[in-house]
Amino acid sequence: MKTRSLLYLSIISVSILGLFSCATIPKNATAVKSFDKEKYLGKWYEVARFDFKFERNLSNTTAEYSLNENGTIKVDNQGYNTVKDQWQKAIGKAKFIGNDSTAMLKVSFFGPFYGGYNVLAIDKEYKYALIGGGSLKYLWILSRETTIPEDIKAKYLAIAENVGYDTSKLLWIQHDKKK
Repeated sequence: MKTRSLLYLSIISVSILGLFSCATIPKNATAVKSFDKEKYLGKWYEVARFDFKFERNLSNTTAEYSLNENGTIKVDNQGYNTVKDQWQKAIGKAKFIGNDSTAMLKVSFFGPFYGGYNVLAIDKEYKYALIGGGSLKYLWILSRETTIPEDIKAKYLAIAENVGYDTSKLLWIQHDKKK
């Protein structure tokens, strides 16, 4: 009886810990080093992404990053819901997992629940970025404009595929509405 209680307590403890922690980066991925968070701030257009619950049916999606007073990063995501025929917005915060020169962060839109946010590639001018989540279920290609050059696109797709992402699942996002 005591062994069974201890087993249940262990299972419950591991489950609770799992709720408050997150995988931070996929096994074969590497976050950008020598990252400049100041250059990363500002507005980004989502050029491509994997479909997932919180962005389903959204087009014209953008993310805007700014510094909060406490040093975390404010995340302001917006998109146009094509089913509801209306704009949607979600505000969250991001924190660096280690030092802020390595682009490995965790992001939360729901209180204590965080997910991995990793810049896997970025150009020197900080115009194009490849972002991976904490697992191979989350992938984004971002741009300071609504499009991305073909050579950058090919490079980022190759990086993602080498990590293990199935890039055939990417949705290519339309930017045809003004707010």
